[in-house]
Amino acid sequence: MGFTCGIVGLPNVGKSTVFNALGAGFAEASNYPFCTVEPNRGRVSVPDRRLAILGERLAPEKLTPTTLEFLDVAGLVEGASHGEGLGNAFLGHLRAVDAIIHVVRLFEDGEIVHVTGTPDPVRDIRIVQAELILADIEVAERRREKLERLARVGRKEAREDLEALEKILETLNRGIPLRQWADEQDMPAGALKEWGFLTDRPVLYVLNVGEEQIPRQEELAGRVREEVQEPDCVFLPLGAAVEKEVMDLEPAEREGFRKEMAWGPSGLERLVEEGYRLLDLITFYTLVGTEVRAWTLRRGETVIQAAGKIHSDMQRGFIKAEVIHFEDFRRIGSEEGVRQQGLAHVEGKEYPVRDGDIVRIRFH
Repeated sequence: MGFTCGIVGLPNVGKSTVFNALGAGFAEASNYPFCTVEPNRGRVSVPDRRLAILGERLAPEKLTPTTLEFLDVAGLVEGASHGEGLGNAFLGHLRAVDAIIHVVRLFEDGEIVHVTGTPDPVRDIRIVQAELILADIEVAERRREKLERLARVGRKEAREDLEALEKILETLNRGIPLRQWADEQDMPAGALKEWGFLTDRPVLYVLNVGEEQIPRQEELAGRVREEVQEPDCVFLPLGAAVEKEVMDLEPAEREGFRKEMAWGPSGLERLVEEGYRLLDLITFYTLVGTEVRAWTLRRGETVIQAAGKIHSDMQRGFIKAEVIHFEDFRRIGSEEGVRQQGLAHVEGKEYPVRDGDIVRIRFH
C-alpha cells in the first residue's frame, strides 16, 4: 500500500476531473454544484521506473507496484460548517488520510459556473481552509467535553491531553491550521492523527489550469504560492481536463502524445513525486518466489517496520535482512553478481531502509 490522499475544494473546480485524470476511476464530473455526494474512491499503481528495470532483468511471473489511493468528497462552500451546501458531515471520510489534495480552480470557463462568481485562487483557498479549521474546532470541542469528564474522575492522562487540547483550540480559533502549529512537539505521541484533525495533514494544492494556460502554468503557480505563503505545502499546476483526455488514449498512444506536445511527465507521475516528497516517503522492493513487489515506507523507518508492512509474521519472527542497493543491482545486472562483489549486506532490525533498497527478509 502506498499512501492515501483526500481531495477537497469548492464545487465545480474540477475535483472529479482531477480524480479521473489521475486514472483513479470514473467519477461523475458535471456542471452543477454538489455533483459528488458520496465519496469516490480510486486506487492507482504508482509509476516506477526502477520496478520496470527489475522486471526486465528478473522476468518474474508477477510484478506488483505500490499504490496510491484517492478519496474524492463533495465540494465545500463558505458556511459549510453551519450547514450551507451539503454541510461538512462528509469530511469524516478524510480523517484517516495521509495528505490533503486541495484542488483550486485557475481556468476560466463561462459555461462552468463558479459558486462565488469568478475564480480567485487565493480567496478560494482561504474559504476552504476556514471551513476545515471550523470542522476541526467542532471535533476539538467534542473531545474536550469527553476529556473534562474523564479529568473530573481523576484520570491523569485526560488532564494532560486536556492541556494540549486547549492549546489546539487556541490555535484553531486564531485561524491557524494545525500543520503550522509551533507547539506540536508538546503533543502526546500520535495524538493529532488519532484525534482526527484535518488541518494537521500536509497539503498539496493542485492548481487546475485551462489548456491555454499550460504554457505559463509555472508562472501562475508561483503567483499563488507567493500570495498564500504556506512554505511547507506543495503547489502543483495541472491541466486536469487535458490530462483526462490523455488518460482516455490507449497506453501506447499516451507517451507519444506527451512527447509531441512537449508536456513532460504525466500528472500522476508529477503528483506522486511531489506527494512522496511532501510526506517524506521512500520505495523499497522485495523479491519473493516469482514476485517482485514495490512497497512504500516513511524515510527513516527500519527494516523491521518494513517487515511489518509485508506481513505481521515477518515482523514477529524477524531474524535478519539481506539488502542490495538498487544502483548496485542495475550496474552489475544480477543478485548473484552483487553478492560476488561483496555488495550485498546483512542487517539487523534497526537498519533504516534506504530509498531503492532490495530487501530479502529471513524470519522464523
